[in-house]
Amino acid sequence: MSRAFIIVLDSFGIGEMPDAKRFHDEGSNTIGAVSSSSFFLTPTLQKLGLFNIDGVTASVSPISDPKAAFMRLSELSDGKDTTTGHWEMAGLVSTKPFPTYPNGFPKAIIQELEEKFKRKIICNKPYSGTEVIKDYGDEHIRTGALIVYTSADSVLQIAAHEDYVPVEELYRYCQIARDVMQGDNGVGRIIARPFVGGTGNYKRTTNRHDFSLTPPKDTMLNILKENGKDVISVGKIFDIFAGSGITKAYRTINNDDGMEKTLELQQEDFDGLCFVNLVDFDMLYGHRNDIDGYAKAMTSFDNYLSKFLRGMRDDDILIITADHGCDPSTESTDHSREYVPVLFYGHKVRPENLGTRAGFDYIAGTILDYFKIEDSRMTKSVLKEICDV
Repeated sequence: MSRAFIIVLDSFGIGEMPDAKRFHDEGSNTIGAVSSSSFFLTPTLQKLGLFNIDGVTASVSPISDPKAAFMRLSELSDGKDTTTGHWEMAGLVSTKPFPTYPNGFPKAIIQELEEKFKRKIICNKPYSGTEVIKDYGDEHIRTGALIVYTSADSVLQIAAHEDYVPVEELYRYCQIARDVMQGDNGVGRIIARPFVGGTGNYKRTTNRHDFSLTPPKDTMLNILKENGKDVISVGKIFDIFAGSGITKAYRTINNDDGMEKTLELQQEDFDGLCFVNLVDFDMLYGHRNDIDGYAKAMTSFDNYLSKFLRGMRDDDILIITADHGCDPSTESTDHSREYVPVLFYGHKVRPENLGTRAGFDYIAGTILDYFKIEDSRMTKSVLKEICDV
């Protein structure tokens, strides 16, 4: 049996891309900001060669003998969001950006949603997820109206108090919104944002759920599944791909839970891919401009990573990467258009500096190559450069 693991450090970009200005992200450098914190301690990632990657500017030095192969990837898709980044690393490049709504959703959409929800909608603005429940939570409870808001990303988010709108009912509203938001209004994700608490003390819960568009074409996941391979998702991978191409899914409540589940899966016999997303870096720290919180989360991941490396089997391959940036040191609280790191590690992987390359889809091609699956849609691969195959 052959096993591959992809761990996505959600939002851990490594410096602005050449076209960052078009996205208003000049100067963004997530790794630089996070590594400046005194709480940032990542000896395992340093040992693998994270800080040896071309162009990395950080407060941690490169080492002379990195243990992994590594490279820097630029994004081909026209975007900087979670869905676009993950779809591209699975081999699907998005040439058309998902729609965004900097002034809120059009009146016609809100009216259609209200009719189908049989509830009124309040807010309808770009908003911070923590601020929106503080500002609209009381009105939501008093009137029963749903809090609908967006951000700079292609998302429609619905917040509701769990005591007044049960979680399953909120999910039903989100599915209705997903069915409505198609075509030209096909936002990347509809996100359920349940919360609890009382006036002045509202708090979001871990029952978030994303309702993504189904990828318009087959991805690496579909190809693996069609070839009889296991495709196991951990975290929000299932949501990002709307379940397409996934054979088994494990939901998580935070990064540590995600790594605990990954370590458990590492002990199992499966033949295929385990695809992991660690969303806290983005959701809890990047968007909230919390440098120290991000750094602490990276330190915790590094500790888990050390355990994971010790448990790898002879034929296992591990890929560590990211889907975009979210620099917590800039004024913006949104994603940033950055290069992403890629680390390849395994007992049969040769340490190599693979330089800078264009396209997250190198990951898809390398994975298919690893499983000896030929597909003309995904041919970019570095496997022969790092392994004797």
